[in-house]
Amino acid sequence: MLQRIVQRLRPRKTTQAPVFTADFASERQWVAGRSWAYPNGGPINPGDNKLDYLVADPSYSRDGVFRATRRPDGKWNAGLLTTEGSAEGFMVQTEDVLEARVRLPGEIGAWPAIWTWRDGDQEIDVFEYHPDNPDLLELSNHVRQAGHYHRDAAAVSPGGWVDLKVQFGAKSVTWWVNGKRVFDDRRGVGRRWRAYLIVNLSVSAGRYHPAPEPDCEEMSYEVSSLQVYRTMPR
Repeated sequence: MLQRIVQRLRPRKTTQAPVFTADFASERQWVAGRSWAYPNGGPINPGDNKLDYLVADPSYSRDGVFRATRRPDGKWNAGLLTTEGSAEGFMVQTEDVLEARVRLPGEIGAWPAIWTWRDGDQEIDVFEYHPDNPDLLELSNHVRQAGHYHRDAAAVSPGGWVDLKVQFGAKSVTWWVNGKRVFDDRRGVGRRWRAYLIVNLSVSAGRYHPAPEPDCEEMSYEVSSLQVYRTMPR
């Protein structure tokens, strides 16, 4: 009896194990060119000051290079992938850790992001970037309203590579940039949070950040890796 009580009191041994490794070419993991984060699933979202026209064309996202090209009507064909609606339907959940390596764009008007979404909400921005603020990453918790502008001219620049890490904690969401812990929001997502992943390149329409320059016809950013880790019992 005493031995059973002692066993129950001992802390459970756990380990961080990968539960999702992004294969952007996989149609089981990802849906291309539509998202319920956009009105009616897309293809446009002008209310968010975006020039996007979402396309399923694999050359805009399926190789991990997220592209946008100017259209004759003034909008931009843009690449977006989401796990929402996919065969696997993967969702991140409370205490998961996401790690990604990205190459930032250099074109004015480019608006890359990795973020989460479910049922019209549950948005955590792993990062957003605008080249008109060349040394700044936007890190945001829209679930419980917290955010941080992370500036680092040595590590964040147009065309540069950045390593990102986020833990979606119940009481605090924590961000790391290039291995350095840069923001604890002290708000968290709550114990039962879960959401789908979105990776995309939007194009700014000019209200909050400059629209693309007139001679710009194409822009891109790259996600070379993305993994999600979860605490599992040993």
